[in-house]
Amino acid sequence: MECCEKNSRLYNALKSWIDQPSDWAHLSHLTTCLWMVVAVIKTGEVNLTRWIPEIPCRGQYAQSKQRRMQRWLHNARINIHRLYKPLIQAALADWKDDTIYLSLDTSLFWDQYCLVRLVVVHRGRALPVVWRVLEHRSASVSFNDYREMLQQAIHLLPKGVKVVLLADRGFVHTDLMKAMTTQWGWHYRIRLKKDSWIWRAGKGWCQLKDFHFKRGEALCFHNVKLHKEYWYGGVHLVFGRNNVNGEFWAIVSDEKTTLKSFQEYGLRFDIEENFLDDQSNGWNVQKSQIRSVPALSRLWFILAVATLYVTAQGVEVVETGKRRWVDTHWFRGNSYFRIGWEWVKASLENGWRLIRRVRFTSNHDPDPVMASRTQHDKRRYRLEFKIQTYEYVLD
Repeated sequence: MECCEKNSRLYNALKSWIDQPSDWAHLSHLTTCLWMVVAVIKTGEVNLTRWIPEIPCRGQYAQSKQRRMQRWLHNARINIHRLYKPLIQAALADWKDDTIYLSLDTSLFWDQYCLVRLVVVHRGRALPVVWRVLEHRSASVSFNDYREMLQQAIHLLPKGVKVVLLADRGFVHTDLMKAMTTQWGWHYRIRLKKDSWIWRAGKGWCQLKDFHFKRGEALCFHNVKLHKEYWYGGVHLVFGRNNVNGEFWAIVSDEKTTLKSFQEYGLRFDIEENFLDDQSNGWNVQKSQIRSVPALSRLWFILAVATLYVTAQGVEVVETGKRRWVDTHWFRGNSYFRIGWEWVKASLENGWRLIRRVRFTSNHDPDPVMASRTQHDKRRYRLEFKIQTYEYVLD
């Protein structure tokens, strides 16, 4: 009973944020959802059995609580994308940056399910925007698999803000590039494989691997064609070897490329930190026993809501100067996600204030994470390139 009383503070804070009873088919669906969010934040694990002590229920038996959660996850009347829409719209409504960077990627779970997700890059982490679960044994997907998902995202993003999509080599789909530039008004920075074919006026077709670079050397090609068999263009490229580890990077863009194109694409790696939050560093979703596409999609709704809430709480904690109440580092050593999560758990014991509104305003981080001065100095480097730029004319 004492546990449920403490959890009620978090439940009430979440309810103040998510309280949209008219959007839910039944008020009990909202109630169960909120208690499941409370449970995942408290336990840090996607395990219905572990959640049972955190959830009040009229039923006397633990099995009653478990069945209640299972029914929610398999309930076809719960349209999680319609329910999530007003939450993410409100969270991003006060975005102040001129540009918002989106990252598109896939994750494979249990060699059976593929999660395709689009996120907003935010201060070293990622904010879930929209997702789709496929029963698919590969992390490679076609444009048709995620076209509708991206079209949904158009209506979720703040108005009047430049949108730049960042994606890895598995998303070099010409249909995606066409849709972004001709239909959605988005821009893109997508990584290319070394064996990609490009065409230059007066030079013909060649592969990126035909070019040889030393560390810190790069080329910018403007107005070229991509893909030999079914070509697409004009596009703009920047490619070369970085000055840190010599890794080959090639980025295709709809806008003329510069050194900044490398830096922009580098923001994509923030979604990989988000993968850690979903797994070993956070919700431990890999331990889930759920094996159903609809149920997993609803599960990610629970995780998305929890992620938004604890991240916004972390931003609030840092902005109010209370970070060191939960972060042992002299400098900020934990992510906003982790700081917010630790604050929420501690607040249930200490009576600290919990936010009742979730909002994000900027990707600019006034207090960048730094676990230690030594590690920070080792990892800090400047992207220094000797770049040559070539302009071509498309036929």
